[in-house]
Amino acid sequence: MTCLSVNVNKIAVLRNSRGGHDPDVVRAARTCLEAGADGITVHPRPDRRHIRAEDVLALAQLTQQRGVEFNIEGNPFAPAREGYPGLIELCRQTRPAQATLVPDTDGQLTSDHGFDFARDASRLEPLVAELKSLGCRVSLFVDADNAMLARAASLGADRIELYTGPYAEAHLGGQPQSSLAAFAAAARRAQSVGLGVNAGHDLSLANLGDFLAAVPGVLEVSIGHALIGEALYDGLDETVRNYMAILRQHRTD
Repeated sequence: MTCLSVNVNKIAVLRNSRGGHDPDVVRAARTCLEAGADGITVHPRPDRRHIRAEDVLALAQLTQQRGVEFNIEGNPFAPAREGYPGLIELCRQTRPAQATLVPDTDGQLTSDHGFDFARDASRLEPLVAELKSLGCRVSLFVDADNAMLARAASLGADRIELYTGPYAEAHLGGQPQSSLAAFAAAARRAQSVGLGVNAGHDLSLANLGDFLAAVPGVLEVSIGHALIGEALYDGLDETVRNYMAILRQHRTD
């Protein structure tokens, strides 16, 4: 069964552009949940350009009250600094259902590649273990063509999140078939070693259905940028409901 976790980072971007408290990130998250979303995702970064540590605490409280999943994404290697206690510490304070580890650098505009396990495995393994000791399910952000994808399982991760940017680009270009085949093969490789499969980045109302139809066993999609952009035209409640309608068409027990 594929779940929808709405990434509310872009709400915080808009708020931060003027300062103050509007639009309200928690209110937006509540609207998403009331429209049927299965959970909320945030990706706090050290520069605090969108979601901030205080938002993470408030959204953790909301999701705990609602009994839904909270997913915190971030770079586990980024050191703590003023206003940003670090990913592991945020997870320690909030105990999210899922921690998604992503190898983005401080100055990176958005996440655009997965982990290189040949380089990163030795540093990841103890952090995965620490997060699991906090009760978090751990997902690692990976590229579909990663030849060492199965390494995520030996590191102790529960899931991978397939970086779907290349698929979205191929779909926009009108030739998604080879990309879909690559993602389907990656999902099967992950599942064969016991990993659950999540997906995210540039998924949208236009391309989500084709992805789910081709890629087996996707447990969760994390969608933010496209969803918030679409909500500018149709409203947040209706947009989330439109996503849920697509998910219902492809949900399997």
